[in-house]
Amino acid sequence: MQKVLYPPKSEWSQLLERPDNGLEDVYDTAKSILEDVKRNGDAALLKYTRLFDGADIDALQVSQSEIDEACKRVGTELKGAIQVAKKNIEVFHEAQITQREVIETMPGVKCWQKSVAIEKVGLYIPGGSAPLFSTVLMLGIPAKIAGCKEIVLCTPADKSGAINPAILYAASLVGVNRIYKLGGVQAIGAMAYGTESVPSVAKIFGPGNRFVTAAKQLVSLKDVAIDMPAGPSEVMVLADETAEAAFVASDLLSQAEHGADSQVILVSNKEGLLNEVEVEVAKQLEALPRKEIAQKALENSRLIVLNNEEEMVEMCNQYAPEHLIVAMRNDELVANKVMNAGSVFLGNYSPESAGDYASGTNHTLPTHGYANAFSGVNLDSYMKKITYQKISASGLSKLGPSIEIMAEAEELMAHKNAVTIRLNSM
Repeated sequence: MQKVLYPPKSEWSQLLERPDNGLEDVYDTAKSILEDVKRNGDAALLKYTRLFDGADIDALQVSQSEIDEACKRVGTELKGAIQVAKKNIEVFHEAQITQREVIETMPGVKCWQKSVAIEKVGLYIPGGSAPLFSTVLMLGIPAKIAGCKEIVLCTPADKSGAINPAILYAASLVGVNRIYKLGGVQAIGAMAYGTESVPSVAKIFGPGNRFVTAAKQLVSLKDVAIDMPAGPSEVMVLADETAEAAFVASDLLSQAEHGADSQVILVSNKEGLLNEVEVEVAKQLEALPRKEIAQKALENSRLIVLNNEEEMVEMCNQYAPEHLIVAMRNDELVANKVMNAGSVFLGNYSPESAGDYASGTNHTLPTHGYANAFSGVNLDSYMKKITYQKISASGLSKLGPSIEIMAEAEELMAHKNAVTIRLNSM
């Protein structure tokens, strides 16, 4: 990791540059595969599943017997942990349900919104270097709470044509049973366009590699909505002298092991902490099974010392991290100044992995600086807001003249007439 001491603000942008996500290099490939899926449907899906996943399968949809058998293979201990996570995620997302409130903006003019679930949604669950069964919970639970009528789940099969049992168990537990052995660009294409086997959806959710990310961006141009722009995982840690170096190192490594293109950044106002964290990172790294992946990610990462707390918060808001850990004495006060972050973890005992798995918050978050404009996945991500209004005759008599004046000023006389004709009838 690169160590940087008291950099001037003129150098911050360069220091906070993310690794190149390589999307531009894969757009042409992704576009070609998407067009093939759109034209040839299941035949293209089976072709790319053989080519990219090495799985020669006859049926794309996972059968109920496969789901039942997979559930039996998941150990009792893991099932218990998944059930704890499910409960917490449900509690947190159920609390996001809002009630309809009718607002009378002026006498006789009533306006309100109604939340309506998106009818058909698609969930993409990566299964390559790590089978992310936790993402099934994060995406499936709010979809169910929202009331989405149709939930399609795509995840890649292994070379024998099987899905990781924990993914199928989590899906079964959540109540998602329309599952397809599909990964990569072809999965996104199937959910966007629909094929003989896979229904099209209105919105696609879920993380993925750069090919999946490129595919989601391409289909979102005119075919289907997506949850958010996404990229490699990242974490920023703000730490002062109250932080535990071993804890900080573990949080940095927990993100670094996601992928070689991940990025982790420590920002502190205590120079001595950097040396302690550096020692701990080296020590903990040696014990990781994904050591080589984490090492590559650390090459894109930084240890930065700034002059004070104010600069630390300013740098954080400039970076807009996906995950932010505030390991500082005044953690809540500092966090209140944070304007740009996907998910924030406060204090020495709130590891980022808690949010990844089981605290209840959603781990599907904006990356690559998009936290300056996007929220993470939440219940509203699966909803549409339909706006209503009801105006009485007396209400229109009061409001109408203002509408007429504004419409005439914009030279939209039919708009004006729609009010005038009503007023004249009274």
